[in-house]
Amino acid sequence: MKLKGNAHKYGDNIDTDVIIPARYLNTSDPEDLKLHCMEDIDPDFIKKVNDGDIIVGGKNFGCGSSREHAPIAIKACGISCVIAESFARIFYRNAINMGLPIIESSEASKAIKDGDSIEVDLKEGVVKTSNSIYKVPAFPLFIEEIITAGGLMKRIINKK
Repeated sequence: MKLKGNAHKYGDNIDTDVIIPARYLNTSDPEDLKLHCMEDIDPDFIKKVNDGDIIVGGKNFGCGSSREHAPIAIKACGISCVIAESFARIFYRNAINMGLPIIESSEASKAIKDGDSIEVDLKEGVVKTSNSIYKVPAFPLFIEEIITAGGLMKRIINKK
């Protein structure tokens, strides 16, 4: 699976309240959630994000609560992937369960700048920018199947 988009760069400790503020948790509808994704840290995020774009974070991306609303909101915005130095473990699992590819790469997350054009080959484990190539771990087959299906529940339904 190959992804291509522009980087939206954020720092360390981007928590789930920043990704989708708690005041919007009265719904789990992706169309409603996407309207408020990242608004407390980047009020214009929803206006400037395009389908396929990639969020790049620092350390501990997705920390905070265990709500799956955060990866749902990110994916609903059209974000194709999140690259970060590290992820909170529950966010990591929720993202995979929702079919949102996430990549841990200290080197790539530190080097990529806001607005950079990025290409990601999930199968080969490669992140490319206009001037650099980063080797990242490819997903194991079972995670690749979950991502390709669009999430864990869709994978289970399709497996029957």
